[in-house]
Amino acid sequence: MPKLWDETIDGHRRAVRDAVLETTVALVTEHGLATVTMSQIAKEAGLGRATLYKYFPDVQSILLAWHELHVAAHLDHLRAARDRADGPAARLEAVLSAYARITRTRRHDGEVAAFVHRDRQVAAAERQLHDLVRDAVAEAAAAGAARTDIPPGELAAYCLHALAAAAALPTEASVGRLLTATLTGLRPPPDSL
Repeated sequence: MPKLWDETIDGHRRAVRDAVLETTVALVTEHGLATVTMSQIAKEAGLGRATLYKYFPDVQSILLAWHELHVAAHLDHLRAARDRADGPAARLEAVLSAYARITRTRRHDGEVAAFVHRDRQVAAAERQLHDLVRDAVAEAAAAGAARTDIPPGELAAYCLHALAAAAALPTEASVGRLLTATLTGLRPPPDSL
């Protein structure tokens, strides 16, 4: 049972929320969405049912909150990778590299993934991701480091679809090769130099 009290009310609320999110995902992964109850979650998280209902109305809303938190963390990670890099080409590579590695390590199958990827939050997250990559491509293209014969939005779609293959790759080295192939496709054509 997690220790759920913190020195501040906000800290306590975050600790309760985090415990509920992680407990729910673990239970659904182990037992299936249809069998997990709010009572089970409350018991496993070390809460009373009434307390749990103050935070969430049902199991599905807990899973969606968990997914939203993970999506936000992934987007923050991509922005941080971009912001640490120096120059347009390096920023583009940093974003794509971070995305490929996230794709390789995140949960791709199972009932939790199937449920949360039906939600409309996914469409908003995909737009944010696409826009982040599109902007990195456009910046690299403006600096002469990426092709300009194809619109940045189309190139962003190409990158995201190509790097989605990282989910099935067995090693970091294979992810590196996929990233290299993707970046090669972004280079300006020789006749445009």
